[in-house]
Amino acid sequence: MGELTSGAERAGKLAQLDAPIWDLVVIGGGISGAGVAQQAARRGWKVLLIEQRDFAWGTSSRSSKLVHGGLRYLKEGDIKTTLHSVRERQRLMQEAPELIEPQSFLFANCLKRKPGRWLFQSGLMIYDLMAGMRSHFWADLPTTQTLAPGLGPPRMRGALVFQDAKTDDARLVWRVLMQAQRDGATLLNYVAAQGLQLNAGRVAGVTVQDGLTGQTYQVRTKAVVNATGAWADRLRGAVGGKPMLRPLRGSHLVLPFWRLPVAQAISLMHPKDGRPVFLYPWEGATLIGTTDLDHRADIDVEASITPQEVDYLIDAVNDQFPAAALKPLDVSACYAGVRPVVDDGKGAASQAARDHVVLDESGLITLTGGKLTTFRLMAQDALALAAPHVGRPFAKDEALIFTPVDALNPRWSASVRHRLAARYGYLAGALSQQASEAELQTIAGTQTLWLELRVAAQFEAVVHLDDLLLRRTRLGILLPRGALDHLTRIRALCAPHLDWDDARWTSEIERYRALIAAHYQLPQIKPETTKP
Repeated sequence: MGELTSGAERAGKLAQLDAPIWDLVVIGGGISGAGVAQQAARRGWKVLLIEQRDFAWGTSSRSSKLVHGGLRYLKEGDIKTTLHSVRERQRLMQEAPELIEPQSFLFANCLKRKPGRWLFQSGLMIYDLMAGMRSHFWADLPTTQTLAPGLGPPRMRGALVFQDAKTDDARLVWRVLMQAQRDGATLLNYVAAQGLQLNAGRVAGVTVQDGLTGQTYQVRTKAVVNATGAWADRLRGAVGGKPMLRPLRGSHLVLPFWRLPVAQAISLMHPKDGRPVFLYPWEGATLIGTTDLDHRADIDVEASITPQEVDYLIDAVNDQFPAAALKPLDVSACYAGVRPVVDDGKGAASQAARDHVVLDESGLITLTGGKLTTFRLMAQDALALAAPHVGRPFAKDEALIFTPVDALNPRWSASVRHRLAARYGYLAGALSQQASEAELQTIAGTQTLWLELRVAAQFEAVVHLDDLLLRRTRLGILLPRGALDHLTRIRALCAPHLDWDDARWTSEIERYRALIAAHYQLPQIKPETTKP
């Protein structure tokens, strides 16, 4: 059927690790690693991808969920990054329109606030020129108030409206991984790289450990791609690489949509420091982000939002929507991620360069930095450096990433078919073939189908409950208390496919409850006291 890893299939894949030499081992199961595996497998390379935790566990499930063209980078004079981002955004929207969707943005123009209308509009003209279309326009004050009821920052005179795109970042990773496996890549989560093996000073293999059994394996390979994000400097130490990353934390708030209903994405410059902040409708909720701070905590511990960041984001929203009078208790969930930004020596975190870097250090190809939108270009840059070690030809190309989606059951509603195509791509028909009418209903307060839980448990390499509720689906951040109130039905739906006994379920629920309390609820609020 195309599932990534059931229990038996996982054992079979682990047994292959000691097999003859791999062309390429990719370490890291976020968007960068997924892109490298997909691009390499499509070219016929023998590829193994391992991830020490879950697929998309790190930055790639904690982003701002935007597939954007990098308008802020244009402001900073980074024309190349903006151009690449705009073109890749357009490409992704054409290839996977159900998953990468257009989103209208509105930026209020206010007297004596930067940037002024004409400067911002000049940037939007260049932005549209790069995309090959005109999408922005000026909205006068009455039109602005129609597009965004309640919007009322001080001295607002109108707004500029422009187009970008949004996605479910974890599902984008999953779709790319599905394509990689379709083309022959072997993919394993909860398998960690313990160290590199060197031969005559260059990388010849990787010692890996199965996180579920503790068993170690010696994996021989012609080259390794280090796509571990914020952890990239650790592997580089084995080949003499000097640290180059500046981990930056970006935190977000999630509100019930009824508490702050917006049809437009609202983009703004924070009144305190001029940093870009946004809020927009996402998956039936309202998402607010983001901060940009040096992350000095242990990167092996999940990042968490701080009280100061909560206040910062709420202040930004209340400046734009003063009548909303948001308070921390209105927040239903939050999340924080660590961005692997290359340290360019600039003082302000928000000014650090966002372009990616690719290095070849004795056969260890490190790919880091960059952004969600440009993962295909990043992957091709990494493979261009890996190719001489692998001994295979490589040329950059414009081939499709995603296999087209086949027609789905015409009796189902357009919204259901759209949802299935977005989540499962070319496998949508096969995975939904046996769906019951009840499974095709949405979970109240979200756009998630009950079917998504069963499919994830059955086919999508779920090892822990947070894999299911935070990444395969996003219920853990979309519903109050991390969806704990729905666990009885979730267990009934998923238990036949997870092979967990009562003790394992109890253990997973307690583990998940602690995780939600520590990292996905506001610092001073526990799940049982959060407002529904």
